[in-house]
Amino acid sequence: MQATEELFRDDATLAECDATVLVVEPDGGIVLDRTVFYPQGGGQAGDAGELLSADGRRVAIADTRKHPEHPGVVVHRPAEGADLSWLAPGTAVRAAIDVARRQAHRRFHSATHLLCALVPQPVDGCSITAGYARLDFHMTEPLDKDALNAGLARLVAEARPVRTRWISEDELDANPQLVRSMSVQPPRGQGRVRLVEIEGVDLQPCGGTHVGNTAEIGAVVVTKIEKKSARTRRVVLGFAGG
Repeated sequence: MQATEELFRDDATLAECDATVLVVEPDGGIVLDRTVFYPQGGGQAGDAGELLSADGRRVAIADTRKHPEHPGVVVHRPAEGADLSWLAPGTAVRAAIDVARRQAHRRFHSATHLLCALVPQPVDGCSITAGYARLDFHMTEPLDKDALNAGLARLVAEARPVRTRWISEDELDANPQLVRSMSVQPPRGQGRVRLVEIEGVDLQPCGGTHVGNTAEIGAVVVTKIEKKSARTRRVVLGFAGG
């Protein structure tokens, strides 16, 4: 199956794009030739939104996933009861994401990278949703909630640029210290790996969507710190006032 052109990898601000339907699977999954929808992966939830036709027909997309059998193929999961009768291979659509959901993902994902800089320990679990984010750190020492909140506020206020760039898989193999996560490894098989750099703060492989500057993260705070096991400390993030 033809791989999906993933426009969000190089520009997380894209909210919509023109696309062509390649496949409508028996279970309703829709594959496009290109998309702005991020598929669930790396701890980040998938995008939601809609597909629109030129004559006004719509299909609500409830979630986006990676194809279980074809690497590089993105599957758009329609909402329950959606009318797919007008969709067929070759149909032209406008793919439009839920911008508020995406922006929450971007803010939280970049905030977790700041948290990685503040807690320089391996990560053995993560979850990034529109309502909260969490990181599980492989460590035994206690964490100070107030100190972490002060650190997050400082790094957000410093308005550090956030950039992405690509390196070869061989370069990553030569620099294994770049990988912070014990549970989610960088996607491989395409010969290159994307790095996300927060200037002067953090650099690690990541395929997720991010803000362009830490100031865009806004008021994100540590809402909870939990001891999940003898060697795991969980930090949960939320939006201040949320």
